[in-house]
Amino acid sequence: MEAKAILRYLKSTPQKTRLVVDLIRGKMVDEALTTLTFCNKAVSRDVLKLLKSAVANAENNKKLDVDKLYVKTAVVGHGPTLKRMQSKAMGRGATVLKRSCHVTIVLDESAI
Repeated sequence: MEAKAILRYLKSTPQKTRLVVDLIRGKMVDEALTTLTFCNKAVSRDVLKLLKSAVANAENNKKLDVDKLYVKTAVVGHGPTLKRMQSKAMGRGATVLKRSCHVTIVLDESAI
């Protein structure tokens, strides 16, 4: 039995988000929660909220034991990119890409 949660259209670049998600992949849930709580990245708050949502889904919808849960998979994918213009010298303009991403966390019970 697996439980999952999806965060879509996160206003952070996929590259920055992957740095945080890589920290929790494969860990037990209590260890992952502690890691995200003390992580010094801004996006860790959003990933922490998503992990808590996945734990709640596992507990309430799938009736899984919270103490045995671990992060089976954690994936960060590209979301839509907003294209904006910024003024530059001599009447020119530069394109500013505001990237977003989708994050998926899947939890499963460990055999231990």
